[in-house]
Amino acid sequence: MTKGTPSKGKRAKGTSHMRCRRCGKHSYHRRKKVCASCSYGKSPKLKKQSFTAKKVNRKRVRD
Repeated sequence: MTKGTPSKGKRAKGTSHMRCRRCGKHSYHRRKKVCASCSYGKSPKLKKQSFTAKKVNRKRVRD
């Protein structure tokens, strides 16, 4: 048996993730039954990341 690409090609493909029904991304975990992107299966609300809506309070300096 040769090593390298031919051996790697015979491996089983990933089976844990599939497309999400709600967001359409390939991040729905079959065993956990939760989408990592939109949290479908865990919450009725869409998942929001706190780093995307960060509030920055800065004083404006006038010249």
